[in-house]
Amino acid sequence: MSTEQQVKKLDGKVPKGDIKTLWENYKFDMKLVNPSNKRKFKVIVVGTGLAGASASATLAELGYEVEAFCISDSPRRAHSIAAQGGINAAKNYPNDGDSVWRLFYDTVKGGDFRAREANVYRLAQVSNNIIDQCAAQGVPFAREYGGTLSNRSFGGAQVSRTFYARGQTGQQLLLGAYSALMKESSKGKVKIHTRSEMVELVMVNGKARGIITRNIVTGEFAKHSADAVLLCTGGYGNVFFLSTNAMNSNGSAAWKAYKKGAYFANPCYTQIHPTCIPVHGENQSKLTLMSESLRNDGRVWAPKKQGDKRPANEIPEDERDYYLERVYPSFGNLAPRDVSSRQAKYRVDEGKGVGKTGVAVYLDFRDAIKRDGYEVIKDRYGNLFDMYQRITDENPYEVPMRIYPAVHYTMGGLWVDYNLMTGAKGCFALGEANFSDHGANRLGASALMQGLADGYFVIPYTLGNYLASEKPNEEKVTVDNPEFEQAMKEAKGRFSKLLSINGKRSVDSFHKALGHIMWENVGMGRTEKGLTSAIKEIQALRKEFWKDVKVTGSDSGINVELEKANRVADFIELGELMARDALARHESCGGHFREEMQTADGEAKRDDEKFCHVAAWEWTGDDGEPIRNIEELSFENVHLATRSYK
Repeated sequence: MSTEQQVKKLDGKVPKGDIKTLWENYKFDMKLVNPSNKRKFKVIVVGTGLAGASASATLAELGYEVEAFCISDSPRRAHSIAAQGGINAAKNYPNDGDSVWRLFYDTVKGGDFRAREANVYRLAQVSNNIIDQCAAQGVPFAREYGGTLSNRSFGGAQVSRTFYARGQTGQQLLLGAYSALMKESSKGKVKIHTRSEMVELVMVNGKARGIITRNIVTGEFAKHSADAVLLCTGGYGNVFFLSTNAMNSNGSAAWKAYKKGAYFANPCYTQIHPTCIPVHGENQSKLTLMSESLRNDGRVWAPKKQGDKRPANEIPEDERDYYLERVYPSFGNLAPRDVSSRQAKYRVDEGKGVGKTGVAVYLDFRDAIKRDGYEVIKDRYGNLFDMYQRITDENPYEVPMRIYPAVHYTMGGLWVDYNLMTGAKGCFALGEANFSDHGANRLGASALMQGLADGYFVIPYTLGNYLASEKPNEEKVTVDNPEFEQAMKEAKGRFSKLLSINGKRSVDSFHKALGHIMWENVGMGRTEKGLTSAIKEIQALRKEFWKDVKVTGSDSGINVELEKANRVADFIELGELMARDALARHESCGGHFREEMQTADGEAKRDDEKFCHVAAWEWTGDDGEPIRNIEELSFENVHLATRSYK
């Protein structure tokens, strides 16, 4: 059978009806699990960030038996804690014209018409419930003088809908979800496994029925069975080596699911965040985000002259190019992330970059401080300014910040239907681990919204419907089933193989090499030539890795190199799939920018006739060519149009 014949057209299982009432009607139509029967079902939740913690707490409170797994020493150390700027909701507290429909519209448009409409509308609908939930938990959102919750603006919107807790919104939201999680843990409803990494998904008779984990401290492997598995493991931005993600953030759990029947959707959709502290040297291991909220008051500019090395404060006003305000007058410095990042790249490519490396632009608060005063700006952004000064030894109250785009988020992820179930039956994906809500570009402050929407307000309904319909508990599955033993054998064999190679190159050297290939060829600008070359280079790197990687230490006890080797091996394979996906998508949309497909003024040029669909890749074996399945996208409510922020 040819590859063409094998291509599937996937069904997103979106219910029929008016999008405004779709979710409410569907909730009524779904099957329920009787309260006394919920305790008969066991659910595994992998990851304890916003999606995982909120899902674990909510499901346990409903009565399900929950086991939650995280790779850190506490659920509080999930990478959600690093989110700075805020969380969107359509409360319309400023009375500036916001609504559920406008948030839906902005998100579909912001994603460059490459997201599933029904999922996006549901996200906008439940956004208001999230704020109520979190405020009730005691999350200390910023407030106006009169006590009402405060809002600020983020990119891609002309209203102020972002709720925030200074520059620590992710941390405060995670502490709220964590408190809910620990309440259920203290009652014995949730069993939390810390320092436990999922290394295999176990399928029994075509359904996800458990996982194999490796204890990061002892090196011991363990089997865990359940009636359903929820993957809440975040994104895969660290495939680029340098990103704003925590260094132990990885895509391995999702990759294991992909190899057990889940589809990987739109892997090439990567978000490059426009405001990050620039790379400063060869030995750097991660990058630091500067919140998008800074663009509320900071003005982005570059010198008008090429090669202008004067200090920023010596460059007069008429020799500064406030290029976002010039190119996108309607949105100015709050243009979406993908277009803002590309404009910064254009300035650097023109030889107008700043700083020692010449690979940066300025984010300047001079005018804001002059207008509102030092204390007001300090109150809004003080912790972010302090962070910047500690890293760069430059005072942003006195000189402009130097910023440049960096990998921050991945819109691609495991394909899920409207119920958040992957292609592997019984395996669900929540938050950044799935692909569903952001299309080809995520708007700022929408990641926290999606994670909590999925965990608090979506999965409790859709999981219950699955359990009531499929009744997996009627098929008795325990860790003694042969499928668990086989998965355990495969996992142990992989780690033993990594240790036995005993080559000459470090794990980090392979990760850096992969990151270089990815950034140069699958980064902000992509070409057919570069992507074709990247695929060949990554394939060669993969062969070299399995021949010459050196993993020191043993398989017992703490072995960070062994942990990294397992994740980097997956990153190498995932990097190749990202390049394949980018090569196959002959259009530019959102964060996927094919240089051959752009308008005369350098904007993304979509091909809606041929590519108005989700690409959902199917694994065919370690040496097989993955199959590119598709899910057609229709836009009946926000009609297809050329995206413009001018």
